[in-house]
Amino acid sequence: MRKRFFTSAAFAVLATALLWQPAAAQLRLPPASSAQTITQGLGISTVTLSYFRPSMNGRKIFGELVPYNEVWRTGANNIPTLTFDGTVTIAGTAVQPGTYGLLTIPGKTEWTVILSKNAQQWGAYAYKEDEDLLRFKVKPEKLNKPVETFTISFSDVAPQSARLNIAWEKTQVGFDLTVEQDAEIMASIDEAMKGEKKPYFPAAQYYYKNGKDIAKALEWINEAEKASPQAPHVKYWKARIQLKAGDKQGAIATAQQGIALAEQANNAEYVKLNGQVIAEAKK
Repeated sequence: MRKRFFTSAAFAVLATALLWQPAAAQLRLPPASSAQTITQGLGISTVTLSYFRPSMNGRKIFGELVPYNEVWRTGANNIPTLTFDGTVTIAGTAVQPGTYGLLTIPGKTEWTVILSKNAQQWGAYAYKEDEDLLRFKVKPEKLNKPVETFTISFSDVAPQSARLNIAWEKTQVGFDLTVEQDAEIMASIDEAMKGEKKPYFPAAQYYYKNGKDIAKALEWINEAEKASPQAPHVKYWKARIQLKAGDKQGAIATAQQGIALAEQANNAEYVKLNGQVIAEAKK
């Protein structure tokens, strides 16, 4: 009887010790497919992409590991998600702000891209077509060099557009994301100009870059110059606006001032940029 008592007591002590193992002893292993989250600016809004990245590891991918003509999770683990904080147009469809799942159907000569209203899916096993927000076709592109680790990225980023690319093995597909924010931006400029601190410099840049009233852009950059007469970057943008307005001699004179100020400030970047304006004006 006593022997059984000591055995039970020893077991209780051992069990207690195991339960109180320090956190440092917990097993930690790297995942087979790493996670990545990217936030990409798109005009005045952002797109946030989250997905998992499997690697080839010597395997044949498309047509074997990833069958053709079947819905694919597009990566590993949970399907990729795209979160828009503003309205984005994809394949002619206006997508409202929110989080969506991204799936694909790879094919030899054509892929189907699917944006699903159900963003919480592990794999494509529970995929339902009636949860599609939209689907559209894209053509695959053959890459010269293989992409070892599955990659979704953004390229060709412009003020109101960007391209989303999906690449693995020697195949890449992509599609464009666009926003129409000009009316909203113009309204915000008009409203800001009513305030005490007027945004002359960024407003002039926006007018220049987006083909707006160049005379108004020049008026505003002149006001920005009055506020920061020693700033080589303001001289640079004034010179660019003057050049676009057709005043080549004025652009050269302003850019020369910009170079002098940049040299005084030991700012090689704006020495170069103002020099580029002069070279353009002399063509």
